[in-house]
Amino acid sequence: MNRTKIEYVDYTINPVKGKCPMGCSYCYARRMYDRFKWNPEIRYEPEVFIDLNLISSGSKIFVGSTMELFGDWVDKRWLKDMFYWWIPRHKDKTFIFLTKCPQNLGRWSPFPENCWVGITATNAKMFKDAFVGLSEITARVKFISIEPMLERIYHPLYVCQDMIDLMVTYVDWLIIGQQTPVSKKTEPKLEWIKEIVEAADKASIPVFLKDNLKPLLNSNSMRIYENLWRHLDAKTLAFPLSVRQEMPR
Repeated sequence: MNRTKIEYVDYTINPVKGKCPMGCSYCYARRMYDRFKWNPEIRYEPEVFIDLNLISSGSKIFVGSTMELFGDWVDKRWLKDMFYWWIPRHKDKTFIFLTKCPQNLGRWSPFPENCWVGITATNAKMFKDAFVGLSEITARVKFISIEPMLERIYHPLYVCQDMIDLMVTYVDWLIIGQQTPVSKKTEPKLEWIKEIVEAADKASIPVFLKDNLKPLLNSNSMRIYENLWRHLDAKTLAFPLSVRQEMPR
């Protein structure tokens, strides 16, 4: 168990260790396994849950920050142990799961009451597919994490009202971030962020803009995207210091 720099959680735990075979080009965990020559064998180490007795009630724990837990390479017995034994014994804490394999979520629904379940979407197709995955599960909080945002996710001129309705029905929260390490070559365009935030506002969905967007949002061109900031002073165009970071209601 580790304290984490992920802004919306307090700790991360990785009960399943090893080098994820999914092979995403932007995966920081795979780079770390290669750099430090860590053991790549996929294995289950449930003892990480024991440390949860040492942290305070109300803590938010990201489970599986270095592994795709819902991939076919993860033994289903390990997930059963998490969802049916360990997590129910820590009802005073929130466990957050995020996946790129939404097709496998349904077999674990309904999730324990203290679980938030999200789907990663880095492009427009994954964003649309995420609604299918979320529609098939029951969880206290269901969310979409658009990180890294690799292309335009939502274009208001080409997306019908049905998309807003899907967001209202199936999404409780949106997270937006860019690829790390931050680079001019990979940063999203401001209008991409503006469009998805406006869509979320129409659907009354809270939005969390990650800190890795600050260099982009603090740029001079940011003044034409007022709705991304809280409490904009329209007369002086003065911006507050912090990015909009809303949590699920």
